[in-house]
Amino acid sequence: MAALPASLLRAVLADPGHLPEHLARFALRHMGPAADRSVTRLRERYPDAGPAELRALVVARGRRNTVAEGAFVGGPFLLLIPVAFCAALLNEARTVLELAGLDGRDPTSPERAAELLVLMGVYPDADGARTALDAFDADTAEDTGSRLRPRPGAVWGVTLRMARLLGLLTPSDARDAGAGRARRLATTTAKVLLLAAVIAVGTVAPLVWLPYMALSYHWATGRLTDRAALYYFREPAPRRPAGTAPGLTASSGRAVVSLLVPAVLTAVVLVLGWRVEHARWPVVTMALVLSSAGTGLWWWLRRRDRRRRAADEP
Repeated sequence: MAALPASLLRAVLADPGHLPEHLARFALRHMGPAADRSVTRLRERYPDAGPAELRALVVARGRRNTVAEGAFVGGPFLLLIPVAFCAALLNEARTVLELAGLDGRDPTSPERAAELLVLMGVYPDADGARTALDAFDADTAEDTGSRLRPRPGAVWGVTLRMARLLGLLTPSDARDAGAGRARRLATTTAKVLLLAAVIAVGTVAPLVWLPYMALSYHWATGRLTDRAALYYFREPAPRRPAGTAPGLTASSGRAVVSLLVPAVLTAVVLVLGWRVEHARWPVVTMALVLSSAGTGLWWWLRRRDRRRRAADEP
């Protein structure tokens, strides 16, 4: 799984105009078989569980995995946000495919790719999604050269489009979706500015974006699973008991540490009066940069080691 987000990112950077279609085909190819096996194991593990209970388990796990992979794959380094977004998109897609599997549909069928695009709001109906995917497949078959080369300057545009697909920059609920154009524009603009502010602060405190992303993924995945449950089962997704979003408490603690370490080192520099050529700001700047990078690197290495140990366990 670790290499999949980067692989998807390379594909969409080479062909940013077909981001949704790349996602749908990639997810079907890589997530479909895994979703099929997951549904089979879930039914074997909980033979007495009813349909609603199984859906609740899939939804809860989907939210948890999207938060974990999306918010933490990028880790503390904001340059990896596009990779984190790809990870979150793939986990959301897998959750949708698992819900389809619970409805008795084949998670590996090409029809699921069209349904995924509809549920993510890319196309209004499955017929339009199928037509777009057929055209994408034909275009891809004819063009074997230029799509392999990432296009300069595509990263920011692709990142914003992925954020919209994830539901991070779209209306939060049905009331906003039914509101006037001015209100929807204001809501989207506010979310873009908030995301930009989090990224800006994250350049100083590299873990500060994790609580924001964890909560945003939690809400966005919930909205997607609600749409998927209505589409496949004609009823909303089962709700978890009220409580903290998965991963939010841990990520909030890391964010606080991420803020405290640079603040403490800056205070030490100011109290001790360290200077470079009679100026304090170079020392303060170095303290901020080194402490932030060191904190982020330590956290990232620690998480990587835990993941490797978990993968090695029988």
